[in-house]
Amino acid sequence: MKFLSFEKELEKIYLSIQRNPKDEKLKETFNEKLKEIYSNLQPYEIVEVARHPERPHTEDYISNLFTDFTELHGDRSFGDDPAMIAGIGRFNGTVVGVLGHRKGRNLKEQLEAHFGMANPEGYRKALRVAKLVSEKFNAPIISFLDTPGANPTEEAEERCIAHAIATNLMEFFDIPTPIIVIVIGEGGSGGALGIGIGDKILMLKYAIYSVISPEGCASILFGNASKAKEAANSLKLTAEDLLNLNVIDKIIEEPLGGAHRFREETFKNVSNTLSMALKEVTLTERKDLLKMRKEKFLKMGVYDER
Repeated sequence: MKFLSFEKELEKIYLSIQRNPKDEKLKETFNEKLKEIYSNLQPYEIVEVARHPERPHTEDYISNLFTDFTELHGDRSFGDDPAMIAGIGRFNGTVVGVLGHRKGRNLKEQLEAHFGMANPEGYRKALRVAKLVSEKFNAPIISFLDTPGANPTEEAEERCIAHAIATNLMEFFDIPTPIIVIVIGEGGSGGALGIGIGDKILMLKYAIYSVISPEGCASILFGNASKAKEAANSLKLTAEDLLNLNVIDKIIEEPLGGAHRFREETFKNVSNTLSMALKEVTLTERKDLLKMRKEKFLKMGVYDER
């Protein structure tokens, strides 16, 4: 278990438990301290939790929530992108399309997947599969967001990363079947939005969703990336902030301690919330679905100057 910068006291207790595994009082102290810390997390501490290397990734949700999943590959234009998962499976027996970012678990996988930063071909693949599932199977789409952002390399720019994301933003508004988006870790900028258009936006309690990373914001505004904590406070990137701003529709509860400590309970919470969201959107008339989807995003960021 990797302990985060604000979990030093927890780490000391944990090491004591390792030396004295039968000491129930130590275990009780650990749980009490865990609840105390996670009941009062600051925005940048939530950023750290969202980035925890042991936090469940898209592949984990696919293997625990879906059956008969088949991954599809390639954008039929350039190639395949390991950083983007796209395929077809079943959720509670119902056929669904599944999209999501792949970060990788070890260094080899992370390098192959660009640490979850998708290329243009990844976004084109996601759109291809979304259209296939909605038009051929008349099935809903489930999209998992977990990326620091789109791939910023020169090669990605040469293959028109901005155009690929912009095309997805336009096309996903016209997908004729319901789309549920779930922010499970980092929801980073346009890299997240490229598969982030949907009828319901759900977000795990310790995930983040932002136009830019705290470090990037601090570098631009303060000229110093070390001021990321101050930037995180201003970005309003937590689930609670975004629910208050009507950017997301519902917070999916995580046990105190985070999804990386309580994986099974988190999978259950996500499954239950996803099931309810799907029931709600499938009751909506298709002619109203696209109109409501567009209105939902057009209302974001509107404010009264008075």
